[in-house]
Formats: sequence, C-alpha cells, structure tokens
Amino acid sequence: MKGIILAGGHGTRLHPITLGISKQLLPVYDKPMIYYPLSVLMLAGIVDIEIISTPRDLPAFRQLLGDGSSLGLSLTYAEQPEPRGLADAFLVSEKHIGGDSVMLILGDNVFHGPGFSATLQRAASRVEGCVLFGYPVHDPDRYGVAEVDEDGVLVGLQEKPASPRSNLAITGLYAYDNEVVEIARSLQPSARGELEITDVNRAYLARGSAELVLLGRGFVWLDTGTHESLIEAGQYVEILERRQGVRIACIEEIALHMGYIDQDTCHRLGRRLAKSPYGQYVMDVAAAS
Repeated sequence: MKGIILAGGHGTRLHPITLGISKQLLPVYDKPMIYYPLSVLMLAGIVDIEIISTPRDLPAFRQLLGDGSSLGLSLTYAEQPEPRGLADAFLVSEKHIGGDSVMLILGDNVFHGPGFSATLQRAASRVEGCVLFGYPVHDPDRYGVAEVDEDGVLVGLQEKPASPRSNLAITGLYAYDNEVVEIARSLQPSARGELEITDVNRAYLARGSAELVLLGRGFVWLDTGTHESLIEAGQYVEILERRQGVRIACIEEIALHMGYIDQDTCHRLGRRLAKSPYGQYVMDVAAAS
C-alpha cells in the first residue's frame, strides 16, 4: 500500500500566520504538524509516501524530511498549485500509486488512541473498495456524515447536512483499492469547482464496497485548521506527554518500533536534536530498546 499526505492549500482560516508558511509546518506543541499524519501512515506499515503541497511550500517539506531514508521510508513530493479538491490527490499522485492500494490522510489531522496501529494495519491489509474512519462529534453538520444501519454497516453518506442522520463524522483518513484513480478521473467538479472526496466515497458505496471503521470512546481526532483547534491540539499533546512521559507522533520512535530503523540509527537521529527535550527523548527511547 502507498501513502499520500495532502498538505496543500493556502491555510486561509489561519491567516495571517500562514501567509508565509504552510499550515502543516506550524507547531502542534513540540513538533511540526505534518509529523502527526506522517506517523499515522508509518503506524499503518506504509513506508512509500508522497507529500502533496504547493510549489511555494514543497522546498520546506523537503528540508524538514528529506527523502525519508533516515527513517527507513521513501518520501517523494508532488505539486498541487491550487486547491482542486481532496480527490484530486489521486490524480496528482497517479504515478506514485501505480498499481497499488493507497491510504490518504489530510495534513492537518491529529489522531491518537489505544490500539490505533493495529486498527490501521488491519484496514491496510484488507482494502477491497474503500475503508472510511468515523468519529462521533457533537456538530456533525460541519462534516461529511456516515449513516449506518442497526448492525453498524455503512448505508449512506451526507456532506455537511442541515439535518444529519447520525453524529458520525468522516475523518480525514481514507484507504482505497487501486480503482480510486479511475473513479477520481471520472468525477465532475462540484459547485465550488473541486473534485470532492465524498463523491469518491459515494461511488464505492454504490458498488457495495465501502466500509466504516468506528473510532469511538477513548479516541481523539482533531482537525487543526483553525486558530482555536490548533491551540486545542497543542494543549492536548502537551498534557498527555507531560503526564505520561511519552510522546505522540515521535516519528523516530515509531520507525524504531516498526522495525524501519535500528537502535543505533534512532540514537543518531536523536543526537542531532540533542539540545531539545524531543531529541533527548529519542535518545532515551533508543537506549531503552
């Protein structure tokens, strides 16, 4: 399975902060925002990942992450000059996807919860159609909404409905088989001129091949696209890390845990950041392994 992080757009909801920097390079407490979606794909067992962003911002992502080899990954980069909808990611990354299945994650989403890696790996290992991830929210009218039957089977999808038929929001994490490229190519732009991910999901639902995985009690999903939600995410990460002594989305630790790098490599990566608490933590993780 291939991975895609969609880190484009202009971050207009965060202006003026994002007039000079990509939203996905802003800090969420102690690390860049893009570490969080990258960590999700790594936990899913995906090592071949493409980052989509604007021509202005791609050099900064390359400087931050390089080709990924230090983490045991293969990172490539692709340009999306203007926002053309989430489904456009599959057309931009068509060569990257090749004949494989693909997991797409939005670059401003933070996921954290018990057993998440196992959930991701199960989803990645059995994609026949599409796998969506639902999360209960108190304001479903702001999101794409999943409608399920009494057995929890996905039966309908609504896009920011005035009268939601459930409180299950579709999160910014999606897994698809290889048919997604042709489905995206067949879409017509919506009224706002974009290729909508909900239309892709509806196409799979119409085929009877759309599955919903519920991220329920004890799980956290945060969209960091506004000033308030960016602060909220940073506070959540700070409190959890400070109280539990572990770090969320530490990509070096995940690479070591997943077997992408060895202990010596992990320690060397931490030593490069040794003057920061983050770097000290990475070295401690390596020493304890």
